Amino acid sequence: MTASASATVAESDVADAVPAVRPQRDTRPKRQPRYHVVLWNDDDHTYQYVIAMLKKLFGHPPETGFKLARQVDRDGRVVVLTTTREHAELKRDQIHAYGADSLLARSKGSMSATIEPEA
Repeated sequence: MTASASATVAESDVADAVPAVRPQRDTRPKRQPRYHVVLWNDDDHTYQYVIAMLKKLFGHPPETGFKLARQVDRDGRVVVLTTTREHAELKRDQIHAYGADSLLARSKGSMSATIEPEA
């Protein structure tokens, strides 16, 4: 064997001994997709009802409840919470189960709410 042949063998032995560099995986937890809980306007619920419901179900203070009630009345809809899908579904269902507005005889049930993906 010549010196150049042994140098070639030595280089290939070194190349085999060095582990291949692998790209590192991102091990950080992935953020779950977010969803809006949307409250829809109707004429069968008072501001007092909306404010009380938002306080009980979402913990919104009366001032925030009033702002959201005014917005749903003006715009026809309002986002009351943005959260994970499972939590959004729970909150939507709680709105649907909240019951009728006792201040209005024509109120036959809860307000309507939906969820939608955050844009």
